[in-house]
Amino acid sequence: MTYRFDQKIVIVTGAGAGIGRSIAHHFGAAGATVIVNDIHAENAALVAAEICTANGLALAVPADAGNSVQVNALFDRVLETYGTVDVLVNNAGLTNTERHILESDAAWWDEILASNLHSVYYFSVRAAQVMARKRRGVIINMSSGGATRAHRGNAAYDAAKGGIEAFTRALALDLGPYGVRVCGIVPGSIDSKGMSADMKAARGETIPILRVGEVSEISRPVLFLASDDASYISGSFLTVDGGLLSQQRSAQVDIFPISKFPAWN
Repeated sequence: MTYRFDQKIVIVTGAGAGIGRSIAHHFGAAGATVIVNDIHAENAALVAAEICTANGLALAVPADAGNSVQVNALFDRVLETYGTVDVLVNNAGLTNTERHILESDAAWWDEILASNLHSVYYFSVRAAQVMARKRRGVIINMSSGGATRAHRGNAAYDAAKGGIEAFTRALALDLGPYGVRVCGIVPGSIDSKGMSADMKAARGETIPILRVGEVSEISRPVLFLASDDASYISGSFLTVDGGLLSQQRSAQVDIFPISKFPAWN
């Protein structure tokens, strides 16, 4: 389906590249005015320019999503310019965070929690204050399979994602009476940074539909959750992972591997 967000103000954090960039482009194509946030000013400016070149509306507002002072400055600018916020997509976060727990330290832990979890709190509270006054709005948080399972060498990342899911549920309860929905997406293995063909093939072997996902396959569900078609969805997450989390064992070690599947013509 095609969703429209004309005259809606949409903030997308971490929108300078990857999944966030795709989400920003999809909202721009759907008529929204997109606030393109990224910690890298040049990336935010580039994505905003791309949206405008495609006849969309966008404003680049760089800020460190894990810094409350910068987040407040971003909201002050957005509200001064547009007067409101209709949709917030909390996408910002560090992803290259691997470190074995035996080699970890407090600085590593604090940096990942600030970027991946504290950022969601900072943005959500400011957005919620605006949305609650007008009794309408949507907050969409980006989680991970690591919230309910685990990645090796990613204790801090998984803890942050688990916190996001708990926070999303709590926020949905607190904001529901004010007409504000809070929900999220659980992406699977997504080609957000340009995987090689060999890497995509190798990762695809573990996924039930035998391929990694594309960024647009996350963006479209985000637009659905932000739309009125999802008006009764709050406090829950939509898993978009090609079936990855549904399996007990990966295909390579399953007792009934794909190699035993019948040829079906």
